[in-house]
Amino acid sequence: MDNLDYGIIGNCTSAAIISKTGSLDWCCLPQFDSSSIFAKLLDEDKGGSFGFEVSPDYDITQHYDNYTGILVTRFTRDADSFELRDFMPRYHQVDKGYYAPSEVIRYVKHLSGKPSFKVIYDPKLEYASAETNTYIKDNFIVSLTHGKKFDTIFLYTDLDKEAVVQGEAITITEDHFFSFGYNEKIFQPDLDKIHLEYSRTRVYWLNWVNQMPSYKKYRKEITRSAITLKLLSFDKTGAVLAAATTSLPETIGEVRNWDYRFCWIRDASMVIKVMSELGHKHMAKRYLDFVTNLIPDKDEKLQIMYGINGEKKLTEHFLEHLEGYKGSKPVRIGNAAYAQRQNDIYGILMDVVYQQIVKFKTEIEQVEELWSITKGIVWVVQKHWQEPDKGIWEFRTEERHFTFSKVLCWVAIDKAMKVAEILNKTHKYNKWKSLEQEIKQDIMTNAWNEKVQAFTQSYGSDDMDASVLLMEPYGFIEAKDPKYIKTVKATERELCNDGLLYRYKNKDDFGLPSSSFTICTFWFINSLYKIGEEQKAANMFDQLLSYSNHLGLFSEDIDFETKRLLGNFPQAYSHLALIETAINLANVKTEDDQVVELVEG
Repeated sequence: MDNLDYGIIGNCTSAAIISKTGSLDWCCLPQFDSSSIFAKLLDEDKGGSFGFEVSPDYDITQHYDNYTGILVTRFTRDADSFELRDFMPRYHQVDKGYYAPSEVIRYVKHLSGKPSFKVIYDPKLEYASAETNTYIKDNFIVSLTHGKKFDTIFLYTDLDKEAVVQGEAITITEDHFFSFGYNEKIFQPDLDKIHLEYSRTRVYWLNWVNQMPSYKKYRKEITRSAITLKLLSFDKTGAVLAAATTSLPETIGEVRNWDYRFCWIRDASMVIKVMSELGHKHMAKRYLDFVTNLIPDKDEKLQIMYGINGEKKLTEHFLEHLEGYKGSKPVRIGNAAYAQRQNDIYGILMDVVYQQIVKFKTEIEQVEELWSITKGIVWVVQKHWQEPDKGIWEFRTEERHFTFSKVLCWVAIDKAMKVAEILNKTHKYNKWKSLEQEIKQDIMTNAWNEKVQAFTQSYGSDDMDASVLLMEPYGFIEAKDPKYIKTVKATERELCNDGLLYRYKNKDDFGLPSSSFTICTFWFINSLYKIGEEQKAANMFDQLLSYSNHLGLFSEDIDFETKRLLGNFPQAYSHLALIETAINLANVKTEDDQVVELVEG
């Protein structure tokens, strides 16, 4: 079965997506949202890739190097064996911050015998929109395009450059390297330098992981997800991306294809919340810097998403010349949803502000700015909470009174009141308390559907929506409240399909949804845990983990029947929810655990 059997490498400047056979099929330089250098992921013929062709009798396996962001692809045939150790350099320089160039290193580690391969080096700059020409120079290989934009990429290697470019057979008996990057190097790299870059990057990741709490159960899954979230962060500004790709479809052959290389306030805030729990304060502080820099004016409304450098206009257009993933058109650049109104983002952001002030009050330099943001959020919510919006799922036409949006408006006021108490700024408390109670009463009256016996997707609707399950984690309702328990049960009846959840089943702008939205399944598992069905939750969680790819990575969606991964990859939403669920379930004993205890006993 075709699947998203890819790994991700990166250095918080950009990222690359590499197949299970070592083919680099997606990379944008100099940063995440730049034009692609390789885009075979979106067009097998035109997109361009950087791979290694071996004879069919080679066995190919892939794994990450321990708890790092270094991807290892091993090629073995009898006594002949070598590894590709792929990474993007990242490490701390004394008094200089982090070294994270727009560069990918492919360290070829000779293991035994005389393995041979052909290099497929086929860059297609600027989304393959014009011809790319490759030339061999004395010290490097340069590829360039003179299309609508001029662009270049530089490849350095200690192998025969002619053999590399022509795809001729190469036999090795020692280590070698490839290094390609956006900029021409001042100093010629050699194997010693490459090995040093590898060692420094490896130590960086091991140190980074060492800052996290150690969990007895699910440690491997929590750590891989945390590293993945780190790889989706943009260190220059503090932004966090929703995913590293664009236009991977929610369903093969359909048009639900979006560009996710941007920072959604909702997704990023949720990521930062969980990363803070894991001890990564630097990410949280950088993100708060990003947010405070976005809101210079006290009456400026937040957009739902921004470019990773804070861009506010993310005009969407199509790349008609690309076939799309498995023929799924269109390929989109930009995202028209940036102009939507989604009232839930104020509560999501306020929740993060509250958490950071609780955790790091004496360490946060911008407490005064955060207090201004808090007051600004209350002002916006007070003015707009009664208005309909597009909702968390970004319906592109109809606006409604979505339950999730209303609940998060309540969260905004609830958390603002708590921040006011912490900072001893209680002169507005009574006014805010009145607003908080008004919103809560409105939700309890209008979101509860007596016929369905559940809180439904929107006011007056009979449709269920998985996002409503978040009423409990955000503190709106107690887990043992009969109305919440009934909502969990109704969600299971209506949205659960073979252990996976629809986000909703009602028709939207593009027809009826046909795949499972991965984060929703994690939300449901958490809700089962919260209402006391711990064993069932743990069993569902273990089943869901088995649907990850060979490296433990998740995309946005899963096909109900084949369990194939779909949607943009890797998806921050999915991995943050995996971490939250794993931490909740870490102490729940499954049937397998009990069998192990009996055997060991």
